[in-house]
Amino acid sequence: MKHVDYFNIIQKYIPVNTQTYKSYVIHVTLVTAEAVRIAKNLNLSQEQIDFIIEASMLHDIGICRVEDYKLEFGGDLPYICHVSEGAKILRKEGLEKHALVAERHTGVGIYKEEIIEKKLPLEIKDYVPLTIEEQIISFADMFYKKSEGKVWYKQTDDEVRKEISQYGDNHAKILEEKFKKFKI
Repeated sequence: MKHVDYFNIIQKYIPVNTQTYKSYVIHVTLVTAEAVRIAKNLNLSQEQIDFIIEASMLHDIGICRVEDYKLEFGGDLPYICHVSEGAKILRKEGLEKHALVAERHTGVGIYKEEIIEKKLPLEIKDYVPLTIEEQIISFADMFYKKSEGKVWYKQTDDEVRKEISQYGDNHAKILEEKFKKFKI
């Protein structure tokens, strides 16, 4: 497997001298460390772990195109679009597997029925982590935020449960399955 220079890609889309870069790098580094811990506990191969490192470091790259970061980047898309925009960026970089992680990493997933029901500005399809690597990264990501003041804080299991439960019983049930699978 050819290794990806993820810092080169990050710096191509998020300038180093911005607050977004500082928050981004802290967030993805913490998510990466958590994802690698889980992967090692599950005895994944070194090749899988290497991919998890790269994809974790790049999973949120699409934030450079959303309105939450408008002051620094001029993005005008709703935050949820960071998944589809991140996938576009990584596909442009020739990283299809990494793009799937960016597209599918949100919570326990977003289902096409939810996109229709909530009129989310996403292509109507499931955005659900499928591979073990995608599942591990999305699980690890739930514990860390990018928001200022919370970037270093790891949410507790109960805080993650509370956050995910607001999306319905199905999401809460899937989360519990992930806890059983990944909390060793």
